[in-house]
Amino acid sequence: MENTLTNSPVAPLAPASRKRHDLTVFAAVVAGLLLLNFAAQRLFFRLDLTEEKRYTMSPATKTLLRDLKQPVTITVYLTGDFPPAFRRLEQGVRETLTEFQVYGGANLNYIFIDPSAASTEAARNQFYASLFKKGLKPTNLGATENGKRVEKIIFPWAVVSVGGQDRNVLLLRGNQAAPADVRLNQSIEGLEYELASTIRTLTPSLRKRIGVIEGHGELTNAQAGDMLSTWQQQYDVYRVTLSKVPDLRALDAVVVAQPKTPYSETDKFKLDQFINQGGRALFFVDALRVDLDSVSRNGVALATPYNLNLDDLLFKYGLRLNQNLLLDLNCGQIPLVTGMDGNKPKIEPMPWQLYPLINKFSAHPITRNLDAVYLKFTGSLDTVKARGIRKTPLLSTSRYTRVLPAPVPINFNDARLEPNPKLYKNGFQPVGYLLEGQFTSLFANRARPGTLKFQPEKSPNAKPSKIVVLADGDFIRSEIDPKTGNPFRLGFDRLANTEFANRELVMNATDYLLDETGLIAVRGKQITLRPLDKVKLAEERRRWQLLNIGAPLVLLGLFGAVRAWRRKRRYASFAA
Repeated sequence: MENTLTNSPVAPLAPASRKRHDLTVFAAVVAGLLLLNFAAQRLFFRLDLTEEKRYTMSPATKTLLRDLKQPVTITVYLTGDFPPAFRRLEQGVRETLTEFQVYGGANLNYIFIDPSAASTEAARNQFYASLFKKGLKPTNLGATENGKRVEKIIFPWAVVSVGGQDRNVLLLRGNQAAPADVRLNQSIEGLEYELASTIRTLTPSLRKRIGVIEGHGELTNAQAGDMLSTWQQQYDVYRVTLSKVPDLRALDAVVVAQPKTPYSETDKFKLDQFINQGGRALFFVDALRVDLDSVSRNGVALATPYNLNLDDLLFKYGLRLNQNLLLDLNCGQIPLVTGMDGNKPKIEPMPWQLYPLINKFSAHPITRNLDAVYLKFTGSLDTVKARGIRKTPLLSTSRYTRVLPAPVPINFNDARLEPNPKLYKNGFQPVGYLLEGQFTSLFANRARPGTLKFQPEKSPNAKPSKIVVLADGDFIRSEIDPKTGNPFRLGFDRLANTEFANRELVMNATDYLLDETGLIAVRGKQITLRPLDKVKLAEERRRWQLLNIGAPLVLLGLFGAVRAWRRKRRYASFAA
């Protein structure tokens, strides 16, 4: 009897029993999905499996978004019928904003608007005009698609709105000299910082205080007008005369912008103590004086050394401002009279090697993926030994640079001549440095100016600090519009009708010096560009298209055949 039961076949379930079994399995699956959904709503996690963690927000960005106290709306105009190259940037913006919404919750919303979606041309042009009034300028960006050159008019802008305030955000950044795909990749890398820093600017918080030093012939409010107004959007900015204040402790940072007369020992002491005790500083200083107002009739001027009484201070901090001028074959232009057009002089722009265009930057967050910047009559910088100070070169001239020691005769008629490349062999010359660490006071073990009280070797209030030094006092000077008397945007060159990235560099440097949240470090985010082999892609394109279309159909057919065979075999057992 035992052997009979062991060897007998198992009887199949009755139809009613199988139905109950299927319903039980279905109910269990549904209950499991509901339980999983319930748990997912309360236990949030995301996995970023990309090598460079491109979908991972920085801790500073997460904190900013989680602490939002009022709604933030981001309107993006970068959408429409784009070629694939442009859709990469649009998709990057969508992915970034999706991540933002995860941490911002109900306080962060975004919408995409297609500027070209109007039903009629008149309505579309009217909408374009409204965007122009907001300062949103279109961009004509080119790319190569399937061997053809494609150009598209796009509005690479977003508008961030917080509490009735709007701020425009340019989404297409990067180096304009780079290929289109590289520039798009650089723009994607910077999306998190551009959007997060704008939100931070519009979010009420304790504003840092910047003092712009005056009293030594520094740039006036009109000359530095655009940079001052840009700082004021995020910081409280004051003009400070050192001789009228006991110290600078009420400030978080100071700006020294192209002084022309010497600093007294007392003024220099106040500046030194501020930096020694943790204050941050931006120096835009010239080693040589170039007085364009004293150009002779022959178009000749002379560049002679300044006596600013700051050389020993910078030397103590680890930097030497060289008394020279740099000529670079990668340069801007000046207008020169090249002849007569009737009774009027004919003026043409000519290359001017004393106006270097800087396109070589370090990988530091201050200068990463930065477009070219514009300098005028700049010298070079050298580092010297300073214990405990980390020195980072931020920007340099091109490899085709010539160094002229002071005094330097400047003949504007030289712009008419073809430069001799053999003379431009001094290589890359650094013109900007970031210094970080605990700075040793210049007045350590010395009597304070005007007193007999000696400063200790190490102040009890000493704190680590950061300073940025650029060997060009004109770096934050804006050209003045002769028609209105108002300053142009910083970095705008009327001859080239191009806006260089001077303002962006200064704001990045300011944020790096003053931002305690570490948000500026997001600019160091890197997304590796992995382009396909275009030759191989063209050769094998048809094969891969057929494979992508045919393979799913074949797999679907095989699945259907196997399923039909199993069903036939299964129900054949019931019939038996």
